Amino acid sequence: MINRRTLAKSVGAALAVPATATATASADADTARRRYLVRGGAVVTMDPALGVLPRADVLIDDGEIVGVGVGPGLSARGARVVDATDMIVMPGLVNTHFHMWSSLGRNFVADGFPYFAAKRATSTLYDPQDVYRSVLLGLADLANAGVTTVHNWSNNTRSLAHAEAELRAHRDGLLRARFSYGHVDQMPRDVPMDFTGIDRVRQRYFAHGSAFDGLVHLGVCVRGLSQSDEPAFFADMDATLSRGLPVAIHAGQSPPRIVDAADYERRGWLGPKTLLTHYVTALDSDMEVMARTGTPLSWSPHSEFRLGAAGDPRDALLRFRRAGVPVSLSSDATSIAPSDMFEAMRVAWTTGIPWQGTPSAGLPEVGFRDVLTMATLNGARALGLGDVTGSLTAGKRADVVLVRTADVNLAPGGLLETTLVQAVTPANVDTVFSDGRIVKRGGKLVGYDVERIVREAKASSLRIRTTAGGILTPPA
Repeated sequence: MINRRTLAKSVGAALAVPATATATASADADTARRRYLVRGGAVVTMDPALGVLPRADVLIDDGEIVGVGVGPGLSARGARVVDATDMIVMPGLVNTHFHMWSSLGRNFVADGFPYFAAKRATSTLYDPQDVYRSVLLGLADLANAGVTTVHNWSNNTRSLAHAEAELRAHRDGLLRARFSYGHVDQMPRDVPMDFTGIDRVRQRYFAHGSAFDGLVHLGVCVRGLSQSDEPAFFADMDATLSRGLPVAIHAGQSPPRIVDAADYERRGWLGPKTLLTHYVTALDSDMEVMARTGTPLSWSPHSEFRLGAAGDPRDALLRFRRAGVPVSLSSDATSIAPSDMFEAMRVAWTTGIPWQGTPSAGLPEVGFRDVLTMATLNGARALGLGDVTGSLTAGKRADVVLVRTADVNLAPGGLLETTLVQAVTPANVDTVFSDGRIVKRGGKLVGYDVERIVREAKASSLRIRTTAGGILTPPA
C-alpha cells in the first residue's frame, strides 16, 4: 500500500530527473548543451562595457558564454555554427512577475466579468494536473517570445501537490526561473500562510540552493495587506525572512496606500531580496527609501493601466526612475496582458513620457535603452541573477535570442535598439538558447511538444470552465 510518505518520495524522485530527459520536447529536439558559434549577427549585448556591436560573434560552450567579439578572434573549432546574418542577437528577456498557474485562463475575462471576478470564479477549481499544464503552457509561450527567465509568482499554491506539479512543469520547461511559493487564493485574511509545504519543497528540491541543473531557485510570495490582516501579514513576512528566502509582495495599484516603505525599512524588510510589484500608490519618500535600500520594483505596464486606480501610472514610473529605483518589467497574469516582454517594453516606452501640468512635467522620458535594460539586466538583478544572465557577457550563462530583421514587419532595418522595442513580435524570434540549450530554432519551438501542451491545456480549461459555469460555460 502506498502511503503519503512513499508517494512523496516517488514524486520527488520523478522531479529529480534531469531536464534533458523531458518527454515534452518535440520529436526533432536537440536540447543538449553543446559548443555553438553564433556568427555574424548585430549584437545588442546589454553589457555596458561592450554596448551594441554592428557585427559580431557569440561563442557558447556547455551552457556558458565564452566570448563576444568581432572578427576572427573567436575560434569555431568544434563548434556548431549558427548563422546570424540579418539577425539581431540579444540576451534572453526576463519577466519578473507572472502568475503562471492561471496561464490557461488567459481568455476567461469578458465585458462585465473582469480579472478579479474571473479569478474568484475559477481559482479554487485548479487541481495539480491543471497547474502543471498551465505552467508548462506559460513556459512554452515565454520561450516562443524570447523570454528565458521568469518569476513564477505562484499566488494560488493550494497544496504541496500543487507546488510539486508546478515544479514538474519547470523541470520540463527548460527555462530559468524563481518559483515563489505562495498562499491559497481566497484563504481567510486573518490566517497566516502555512509554511509546511514551503519547508518540504525546500528540503526536497532546493537543499543545495537551486534545482533542475541550477535553473530554478526558491522564493516566497506573500499576500500583503491587500489580502491579509496586519498580524497575518507580519507573521508571513517573519516566517519568510527567518528562512532567508527572497520575498515578493504586491504593493498596490489603487488607494489606499498599503505599503509604507519607511516602516518596512525599520522592520528590516527591504533590500535586494525583497521584490515589490505595482506600487502605483508610492509617495516620493517611498521611492527614495527603495532606492537607498536597493529594493527592486516589478512594473507591469498593461496591468498598471488596466487595474490601477491611483492616478496616472506613467507619472509613477517616471518618478521611480528619477529616484533611482531599479525597475524591471513583467506581465502579471495572462488574462490582463500577454507574457510577451517585447510588448511590455513597447507599452512602457510609449507611455513613459511626462505630461505638462502634472508632477511628471520636466522629468526625463523613458528611452529605448531604458526599457531594454528593464527587460534584461534589471530583471536579472531583481531576481538575484545579475551575475548569471541579463547580458551577453563572457562568463554568464548562455541565454541568447536571435531576432530576424528581414521579416516584413521589421524591414528594411534601422537602429537596433529601436527595432527591438518598436517592432519585434514573437513571430520574429528565430532562435532561443536557454542555458545553452536550443529551445526554439528557425522560428519553431523545438524544446516542447506544442501540440500536446495545447491539447492538455484545452482539456483543463474546458473542465474548469464547465465547473465554474455562468459566463464561462463552454458552447454546447
